[in-house]
Amino acid sequence: MERLQKVIAYAGVASRRKAEQLITEGKVKVNGKVVRELGTKVSNSDTIEVEGVKLEKEDKVYFLLYKPKGYISAVTDDKGRKTVVDIFKKRVPERIFPVGRLDYETTGLLLLTNDGEFSYQLTHPKFKIDKTYVARVKGVPTIEGLKKLQRGIKLEDGKTAPAKVSMTSFDEKAGKAICEITIHEGRNRQVRRMFEAIGTPVVKLKRERFAFLDLGSLKPGEYRQLTKHEVKQLRVLAETGRLD
Repeated sequence: MERLQKVIAYAGVASRRKAEQLITEGKVKVNGKVVRELGTKVSNSDTIEVEGVKLEKEDKVYFLLYKPKGYISAVTDDKGRKTVVDIFKKRVPERIFPVGRLDYETTGLLLLTNDGEFSYQLTHPKFKIDKTYVARVKGVPTIEGLKKLQRGIKLEDGKTAPAKVSMTSFDEKAGKAICEITIHEGRNRQVRRMFEAIGTPVVKLKRERFAFLDLGSLKPGEYRQLTKHEVKQLRVLAETGRLD
């Protein structure tokens, strides 16, 4: 017997958090009856429907995408904007979804999968998976400003965890700089809000690395499947905090 939200996540329909939301909203049926209790357990013999669609087990798939600008990190969008899943349509039959998010204007490394448990392990702050970004900012950050980011800075939704930050280049006359920042949280527009908080708003943002993964030779809009070894190493990193 497994918890219903875990089964839904493993089936690739949604992350565990999203599965819990679907359950509480009454969008999940077990053996024809709506279930709203998050503690509900099910077996392999139970018939599960999510939003009217019967749950079918899929092979787990894992992709690394170079997200281009102008796509949202979602499966669908009620405003009709392009989503990262659109890039995979007609080529990937599995129901994949993004692991975490990059905002509409941000480019770079984004993982997609149909494995909800895997997604949970890589996005929940308690697992402390590093994500590294390169930010072009307006203005030149002060040493004290960078130290604030390194210590953790207060935002409207609370203080951020300590970050690794360095300024790789700057042009004081032109009033611009390039910084590299590594965080393990994933709040909405977090990196942009952090730099805004020290008075140097982000002009351009790209995620360069996720844990030990990088973009390699991929170009914007291109993707590749993760190797079995990479998937295993990501699981090990989330579970132990280190690589084998």
